[in-house]
Amino acid sequence: MILPPATLGLLGGGQLGRFFVMAAHELGYRVLVQDPDPQSPAGRIADAHLVAAYDDLAALDRLTGQCAAVTTEFENVPADTLAYLSKFLTVRPGAEAVRTCQNRSEEKAFLKRHGFPHAPYADIRNADDLQNANVGLFPGILKVARFGYDGKGQLRVNSRADALLAWNQLRQEASVLEQQLKLDYEVSVVLARDESGQVKCFPTAENSHRRGILDISIVPARTSGCLSAQLPNEAEEIAGGIAQKMDYIGTLGVEFFVVHGQLLVNEMAPRPHNSGHYTLDACVTSQYEQQVRALCGLPLGEARAHSTAVMVNLLGDLWYRADPHHAREPDWAQLLAIPNLKLHLYGKHHPRPGRKMGHFTVIGNDPLEVQKSALAGRRLIGIMDE
Repeated sequence: MILPPATLGLLGGGQLGRFFVMAAHELGYRVLVQDPDPQSPAGRIADAHLVAAYDDLAALDRLTGQCAAVTTEFENVPADTLAYLSKFLTVRPGAEAVRTCQNRSEEKAFLKRHGFPHAPYADIRNADDLQNANVGLFPGILKVARFGYDGKGQLRVNSRADALLAWNQLRQEASVLEQQLKLDYEVSVVLARDESGQVKCFPTAENSHRRGILDISIVPARTSGCLSAQLPNEAEEIAGGIAQKMDYIGTLGVEFFVVHGQLLVNEMAPRPHNSGHYTLDACVTSQYEQQVRALCGLPLGEARAHSTAVMVNLLGDLWYRADPHHAREPDWAQLLAIPNLKLHLYGKHHPRPGRKMGHFTVIGNDPLEVQKSALAGRRLIGIMDE
């Protein structure tokens, strides 16, 4: 075990890292953040902040000299960086697991190789791959293999000709062509796995998105309509199987499509997940504390939810509702007047449309009342249904 007051290293300084720093501090650890942004949310509250690129060897050597273990809050940290660090200290999750999750082609190949359910797809590396793509993949979605998130780097295509135009628009980057499916729901499972192979799953969340960005997570997922009572258990079983096959240690998010009542794995995130924010307020142990525990070899905490919850993302668009040219702080007093609502702002220095600036979570015992309060909070702050 790595015990307090050891120093932990964190690659990435976003909001997920900020919550990691807070969880580590509560357990008595110190945290050193490496992130190139001098105003990064995690770096601003860490014990030390190395303002450096993730492949800066001098900074990495400084990190290895000061830290007992290293993790990441950002899946696009180079896997080679994690492999380098692992020569000197504990690194969790490992480089190969992160390498698999940060490339859609590698991710799909992993799912296919191990028999996990996924949407039909084809790897696109050149124009011939598009010309030879199965016609059954159309209409489809062309997604860049690397660095696509929150709907970025994705284009809908109806034919091979469409796909070729889209691929050129994506600068002919290596991509995945995935069949477009009619979804019943989207759900996700966040779990933690320790070095002994023990897995603790948080309750399955039901998610809805706006413009490709997570908008609302409902926990537990509603088991009505196309979502059967057994589906959350099946999702947790698949997610746990993925963690086991990757020999994953840490906190992992697994997103699923539900199509005709069947689960299909969409993608994996080798870090805490946006849809797991609710664990801060509704669970015995948060996903961030689990990340600290798994990194340090501590026993995992209880993942049980003590309340139902609805989480709502707060994007930078809210700062520009009154004036599209000038940012203005939203009226948080309206949200804070709701007694069972927990507001979390990330301390980002500049709001912009589509940027995740914070979230709120409403908790309680009555699912319908919780959902009602969360939707009322959205309207009060100026988020309107589309």
